[in-house]
Amino acid sequence: MEKLNKGVAAANVAEPGAVRKGWVRRAVVWTAVAVAGVWLLAVVLLVVMKWVDPPTTMVQMERRVQGWFGAKPYEKQQTWEPLGQISPQLQHAVISSEDGRFYMHHGFDWEAIQKDAEKDMEGGRLRGGSTITQQLVKNLFFGTGRSWVRKGAETTLVPVAEVVLGKQRILEIYLNVVEWGPGVYGAEAACRNWDRVSAKAVSRDEAARLAAILPAPRKRHPERMNGYSGIILERMRQVGW
Repeated sequence: MEKLNKGVAAANVAEPGAVRKGWVRRAVVWTAVAVAGVWLLAVVLLVVMKWVDPPTTMVQMERRVQGWFGAKPYEKQQTWEPLGQISPQLQHAVISSEDGRFYMHHGFDWEAIQKDAEKDMEGGRLRGGSTITQQLVKNLFFGTGRSWVRKGAETTLVPVAEVVLGKQRILEIYLNVVEWGPGVYGAEAACRNWDRVSAKAVSRDEAARLAAILPAPRKRHPERMNGYSGIILERMRQVGW
């Protein structure tokens, strides 16, 4: 009888630890299921975007929330235009500024990544840029935040975007949702806001200056970007654009 009582007591001592382990396992499983569900939802949305223009992006939602607590009210400017209604000059200027090998890679510019790694080892200044596909995925789903988790999720979605959307649709969506100033999204709104012309009628020099502000659109102004816009124009000339 005494041995039986000792066995019951030992079982009662071990039970809380087993319960905790059970909860941990369940939490891990449900977390994994939730992450997989969110990832699958993003994939489904990318498939839909092959034909349907996204009504908003995570960056736009983030800016709207920031506007609730800011000094200035949030006012969104955006007019969607098909790629054929956006000047080739602007398309080429943006590619030359943001992702010169856009048509040659499959979502990741390994050549640029290697050069950045070499500069990092030498203590040089990093380019710090992502491909247009990477920027689009981040813009659509992750906003402006930075974390290793976000980077990992982005890395898995970039190849999906390349396969599902294709280069032309990626470029079209990017040019219509990218931030081009406070509350200014897309090529048409940018051209109207900064140069008082349509995205179809923007000039070569205007296009280069607009592309030059993309790395920091809330801080830069096209009229002050003559230096970098000159570099963009030279890149365009070198590839025959």
